[in-house]
Amino acid sequence: MNYQIINNEKEKRFEVHIEGLVAFVDYKLFKDKIAYIHTEVPTALSGKGVGSFIAKGVLDYAAEHELKVKPYCPFIKAYIDRHPEYQENSLFHNKQE
Repeated sequence: MNYQIINNEKEKRFEVHIEGLVAFVDYKLFKDKIAYIHTEVPTALSGKGVGSFIAKGVLDYAAEHELKVKPYCPFIKAYIDRHPEYQENSLFHNKQE
């Protein structure tokens, strides 16, 4: 899978453009935190690993920028549940404030 994640700062979302379609994660940025609000993958891209690709990408972005994660989006939270390497950086998993 060789997609590119784009940070669309104007729309406050990370995007992946595939086959003329856009998958995205909406976010809200704070001083030292980032809240992932909603993930959307078009039906035509379902089952192709796009959701997992973008989840990993946005969580890596947070880690690289030293941002604690607030995973309000159920998809992002479930991804963190399944990938313990991201749990330390999640405020909902690590109970930090």
